[in-house]
Amino acid sequence: MKSFNINEINEILNGILEGTTTNLITGPEQLEKAKSNHITFIGSKKYADLWETSEASVAIINEGIVAEPGENRALIRVKNADLAMAKLLEVFSPQSPVLEEEIHPTAHVDKTAKIGVGCKISAGVYVGKNVVLGDHVILYPNVTVLDDCTIGKNSIIWSGTVIRERCHIGNDCILQPNVTIGADGFGYRFCPEKGMLIKIPQIGNVVIGNGVEIGSGSCIDRGKFSSTILGDGTKIDNLVQIGHNSVLGKFCIMAGNSGLAGSVTLGDGVVIGGSASIKDHVTIGAGAVVGAGAGVMSDIESGKKVLGYPAVESREALKQWAVLRRLVKQS
Repeated sequence: MKSFNINEINEILNGILEGTTTNLITGPEQLEKAKSNHITFIGSKKYADLWETSEASVAIINEGIVAEPGENRALIRVKNADLAMAKLLEVFSPQSPVLEEEIHPTAHVDKTAKIGVGCKISAGVYVGKNVVLGDHVILYPNVTVLDDCTIGKNSIIWSGTVIRERCHIGNDCILQPNVTIGADGFGYRFCPEKGMLIKIPQIGNVVIGNGVEIGSGSCIDRGKFSSTILGDGTKIDNLVQIGHNSVLGKFCIMAGNSGLAGSVTLGDGVVIGGSASIKDHVTIGAGAVVGAGAGVMSDIESGKKVLGYPAVESREALKQWAVLRRLVKQS
């Protein structure tokens, strides 16, 4: 078990230390659950009162929040407690599963595939024709990488993920379990002559930039005749749907159960809240925020925040909700 004294922790965080403690810290924990061997964090004033009753010996706290360390307890003041805690979580992070063999005997790796230095290919993995894996790629058990795909260096693909043919993954990406990259886009048209829905072939691919993370159970559909694109640094939560030919800029965030229909464009830094839905062919400008559960039916300007279903500018949505509450009270 890893353990650190208060001075060692402050060297990692480079904060301002108030008070001290003789207790060794063996891990981080929430304020309410922490014991004397834990470090916790206070990123908002509304949690400051919990510090008095918490058993934690140390708290990482934002500058400007009023709190006192107390007896045998310490505060480490930083500019951003969330980022400081992220740094500390890396220190306490347990080791990932160890893969002893470079290529497990039960894995199938096509003879035309090019495998970089230091790659790990686990049990039950399928690597198809002309696949290229950069250096130090890790494929955990039962990953499928079909023909003509590329995966950049240091990327980690967790169990059950399927990367279909001709798709490209950048460097330093993480695909959590059971992600699907390059499934057919949802394209059908009714044919009067045949009296049935006709499937529109989807012959494009998916291109994912560097440093992208995709959560468990998410699906990124291939383009109809070009590419579905995720920009560098974009982070996708669990159970997210991204439709064919959508283009996401750099550092976008999509929370769980949200979805993009086909041909949606997101500018850099767009944030999509949980369970939000975006209509096809909509463009959302850079830095815009879509609130949880919103339904976006038309374009959104850069920097705007929208709420509601159908989504409107946040201040307008709050006014509408206030009026509805007053009407309910009067009825």
